[in-house]
Amino acid sequence: MTFWGHPVDVPSAAAVSEPAGARLHLFNHATMDHYRQALAAGIDRVATRIAAADRPFSGISPSLLVPEISAIDLEHPLRDPAAALDELEDVYLRDAVYFHHPRYLAHLNCPVVIPALLGEAVLTAVNSSLDTWDQSAGGTLIERRLIDWTAGRVGFGHQADGVFTSGGTQSNLQALLLAREEARAFATAGSAASAGHEPLPRLRVIASEAGHFSVQKSAKLLGLGPDAVITVETGPDRRMRPAALARELERCRRENLLVMAVVATAGTTDFGTIDPLPEIADLCARAGTWLHVDAAYGCGLLVSRTRRHLLDGIERADSVTVDFHKSFFQPVSSSALLVRDGAVLRHATYHADYLNPARMAEQRIPNQVDKSIQTTRRFDALKLWMTLRIMGPDGIGELFDEVVDRTAAAWDLLAADARFEIVTKSQLSTLVFRYLPPEGPGRKLADDANLYAREALAASGAAVVAGTKVDGRHYLKFTLLNPETTLDDIAHVVELIAEHAGRYVNDRAPLETCGQAG
Repeated sequence: MTFWGHPVDVPSAAAVSEPAGARLHLFNHATMDHYRQALAAGIDRVATRIAAADRPFSGISPSLLVPEISAIDLEHPLRDPAAALDELEDVYLRDAVYFHHPRYLAHLNCPVVIPALLGEAVLTAVNSSLDTWDQSAGGTLIERRLIDWTAGRVGFGHQADGVFTSGGTQSNLQALLLAREEARAFATAGSAASAGHEPLPRLRVIASEAGHFSVQKSAKLLGLGPDAVITVETGPDRRMRPAALARELERCRRENLLVMAVVATAGTTDFGTIDPLPEIADLCARAGTWLHVDAAYGCGLLVSRTRRHLLDGIERADSVTVDFHKSFFQPVSSSALLVRDGAVLRHATYHADYLNPARMAEQRIPNQVDKSIQTTRRFDALKLWMTLRIMGPDGIGELFDEVVDRTAAAWDLLAADARFEIVTKSQLSTLVFRYLPPEGPGRKLADDANLYAREALAASGAAVVAGTKVDGRHYLKFTLLNPETTLDDIAHVVELIAEHAGRYVNDRAPLETCGQAG
């Protein structure tokens, strides 16, 4: 047979057992040519598809794609890699949502930089596991070096540490795990311990109403009660009000509730706003409360040469979440949890005799599993390493500054358009807005019109935008993370939204008028 044009000797089916045939696909010294050809063909297929993409999405519905994928018989392989790529074209590549397209404006998904893709190819092929030194060696040290570098950018001292994670949700979960254990240790060291009381029911987490849902999800996973998360109000700018936080801290003190953590956000998912970190840090210091900063989105400011000051105060946090796969233009997944005092990571440590016995720690063998809530873990740090070594931090920061600048221009565009209203001005690259029908019977259709416009836009595939609710009303959301998105792209999508929403209102407003007359 031939393997993409190259002759390959394959024994007949009668002469070879299935394991021997399967071994033709193992990645080893004997299959290097197959590896090169397979990757070249896959890369060429993806590059061709991306270069030809004239819209971010095909608009296909689940009802059409589900039966196509369900009909594939996984018990009978295609054998031919080229045939498998052809099939993949039909069931994935054709209908994938392409974040690189300049009119993808929906979620916190970024186009990725080529140095990171190079790192992805290397780490996937070598397949290191970052749990122990004897599975990763240099990979362990590269990850540790990147943690030190990021902690330095945050402003932490030499006692800082951290670990890479699968994403912001896991980083927030681990941060709150550490905070919970520190709070329990503090509580049980006092009178509660002598009385035999478990402090868990008294533990509380305070976050703003604009914070990420993973705070509530983490509290549930950590065994806290349904009322454990206290949300405090935000101002018109959608930033946490320090006065509201102060009131809740005082109320918890009066009611003998133990605030195990305050979660501030540096880049809210909906609004791109940054909580007033210095004031929040002051309140946490006075209350003796753990401060966690969720900077999953806003961490791109760490490498900005013009906006780093927006993160002032983050250095006073006890823990920080960063998502490199958001504002550092890295492939999913690439996130990290940083802690100001590395000693607190002991709460995630468990020594298994077969993997990381305690004697290894005594011998100062650097096992990253001692810090992580994962065991087997990809060498995701390599993507960031290659990006920094090829582009440098200033190069990443320039890209992030571009999307923030473009968002400011988009805000001006929408603010000058009487057809739309905007919730607040973002400090990062998010815009929450909605189409507002003219005064009259159509005005009450605003919610449905915006929902319709988003769905119609997605069905057309011409652009992809997100949606959210603000004060009970439906809004649309732009999240810009693509430096290639121009103001003309944004203006074009705005016109499409107005066209779809306006058509919806025009079609239904007469019915509303008739209903009122009846």
